[in-house]
Amino acid sequence: MSTMTFDVCVVGAGLAGLTAGVRAAEAGLRVVVLERSADPEYLCNSRLTGGAFHVCLNDIQTEAGRLERIILDATHGAAHAGLARAIATDARRAVKWLQSQGIRFIKGGSEPHHNFVLSPPSLQRVGSEWRGRGGDVLLRTLGAALSRHGGELRRGHRAQELMVANGRCVGVKGAAQEGPFAIEADAVVIADGGFQCDPALLRQSISPEPAKLLQRNARSGLGDGVRMAQAAGARLSDLRGFYGHVMNRNAMTDDRLWPLPWMDNVATAAIVVDAGGRRIADEGRGGVYLANRIAALADPLSAFVVFDQPIWDGPGTSRFLPPNPHMEKCGGAIERADSIEALAGKLGIDGAALAATVAAHNAALAAGTTAQLAPPRSLGSYKALPIATGPFYGVPVCAGITYTMGGLAIDEWSRAMDEQGAPFAGLYAAGGASGGLEGGEDVGYVGGLAKAATTGLRAAEHIVGQRATARA
Repeated sequence: MSTMTFDVCVVGAGLAGLTAGVRAAEAGLRVVVLERSADPEYLCNSRLTGGAFHVCLNDIQTEAGRLERIILDATHGAAHAGLARAIATDARRAVKWLQSQGIRFIKGGSEPHHNFVLSPPSLQRVGSEWRGRGGDVLLRTLGAALSRHGGELRRGHRAQELMVANGRCVGVKGAAQEGPFAIEADAVVIADGGFQCDPALLRQSISPEPAKLLQRNARSGLGDGVRMAQAAGARLSDLRGFYGHVMNRNAMTDDRLWPLPWMDNVATAAIVVDAGGRRIADEGRGGVYLANRIAALADPLSAFVVFDQPIWDGPGTSRFLPPNPHMEKCGGAIERADSIEALAGKLGIDGAALAATVAAHNAALAAGTTAQLAPPRSLGSYKALPIATGPFYGVPVCAGITYTMGGLAIDEWSRAMDEQGAPFAGLYAAGGASGGLEGGEDVGYVGGLAKAATTGLRAAEHIVGQRATARA
């Protein structure tokens, strides 16, 4: 077994990992970043990203105190308070640091959460084209910065086990094409993404049928970091919750239908029903929430979005690359009928049950009693519309999972926690491998890119500070 020694070993070469690696190398530490894939154009979610840096769909330049309150509200108080404050305070600083490394941003649209979008932009695209776009340029630029600052990126190196001595993480062991290896390091940063592609972990916390989820991602989030950290005695956060969207069911077999268009804007204005014609969740909680509820169904491929012509012509045409008209053009399944009962027949749903659900929805809207529906329908974030003007539409949908929100429990400096809730000496986690900010029972969504950059940056800066203190 070959053994190497560094000050810092980072596991994973996405945005979080490269941010941690570059920042530590910039400060003069000897850094190695391990990437499981041997491909120079290794795929990860950072390479495929749409590129919008935001916090809970708010501009990262929003006053920090307000952003902190927004995070706590969006996560229903479940977010680690210090971590929420860290993201609110440093997301903007992380973007400015990325700019100092040569990363370019543009204003991607009129919405506040598109004020900082990676350039060249990737937002308005159908299909998974990524070469030369924002995420691809981001990783190539940070990889070059790592080399420029004296750090190393070792592709084809898969970390498999943490080395622990006297309660401190002192390195990693793993496998490469050349054979097994060990890296001794004063600090290890786990940043290998989420566990969205690991069936066992998904079944444990996300869905009873993981194979029926659309992997709306790079297919690289295998959960290695979560498993080896847990085996070493690190604490995990609540693993429930993922970031994703409501997608046309045909996307399961047709790559033209991901990452866009999605059905979120239609679903949040209409109703989402199961095979029995009953609503499954509060559509007013948003597309990410609905995707999680679809995933949790006994059969995640049994949900439908039901709506009418005004919804299709209104919310169906909103935002970039909307489902109307792009979904059908890309091969998405859409059923139409002149009555709800006829639509139900085309969808394979009991006509009387679906008609009763639509009638209850319309009556509650007219009476202002949507909170009394079962499940209740909230109106604060998304406007509900009646389903009353034919033709009527039904779209079979699935849950598209982009990244999982849970992982290693961390504090505001990205320090991993041990089983007793104290910092695990020498061990850090960043980005999709970390937990404690997003997710949980209420599926609070904060923002993957802002989380990745901020937690990676703060992990490196804490490591640098600890080194300086030890030398003083």
